[in-house]
Amino acid sequence: MGVFSLSRPRTQLVLLIMGILITGTILTAPSHRYWGTFGGEPLPPPPPPPPHVPPRPAEDILFDRLAIIFPINNNTDMQFYRNTWMRSYLHPVCDWDEPGCKIVCNRTSTYRTLDQKTFCFTRAIKNYRDTEFFIKLDDDSFVDKDYVADLLKTYSGWQKPVYISDHTRLRGYGEKDPLRHVRYGNGKFYMFNDQLVRCVDTDYTYEGSRNEDAVFGAMVTSGCGEENVEYIQEDDNKIWHKKYESKNKYIDLAHIKNH
Repeated sequence: MGVFSLSRPRTQLVLLIMGILITGTILTAPSHRYWGTFGGEPLPPPPPPPPHVPPRPAEDILFDRLAIIFPINNNTDMQFYRNTWMRSYLHPVCDWDEPGCKIVCNRTSTYRTLDQKTFCFTRAIKNYRDTEFFIKLDDDSFVDKDYVADLLKTYSGWQKPVYISDHTRLRGYGEKDPLRHVRYGNGKFYMFNDQLVRCVDTDYTYEGSRNEDAVFGAMVTSGCGEENVEYIQEDDNKIWHKKYESKNKYIDLAHIKNH
């Protein structure tokens, strides 16, 4: 057997042929697509870049944590409210289950039983986990979005119960009445945070039929303690009740009496 030597012409020829064969195999392999380049065929276009998704405004993220608690009945015009900025945040409180309802009380409400409807939605929102702010709004009221945004920014993250409304004290009952002198918000609009929901007393008891907004105030006092609650005066210039009137617009928000 002869000695293998790279300097021999025959060895060099064999290595050259092997190199040509290996290079040709690589260039013509479909997985590499080199042959198309050398042969004039265009390379496939690169994949498109992922679509640019701009970050959401901080205000929109705040509104994601808002629920508008909205007691309704057969006379409530939901079409009107669903065509406003409130559409995505409405949580209708219904007497009976029907499309669009978020909270169902399973009893017919009258003017004298609205306090029970208040208990109904308050018990329901105690189970909400990703909501920081709640607005209870009458169906003959309207509130400015920019005003709500300012309230969300101001009170987001507060560790105390926050209760925003036009507050007053209940008068006219006997000295032994449990609701006497209770501090409560005007029912057309009151806004509160999750800290208040955690402590509000949904087992509060009293006798007879009472003003539903005073009952909510009593539930707050009983469960949270008036001294522990931050009572904030609302801006009535940003809230419309019974009618909306601004520049060339006039809307009767209470065309049909509900109760």
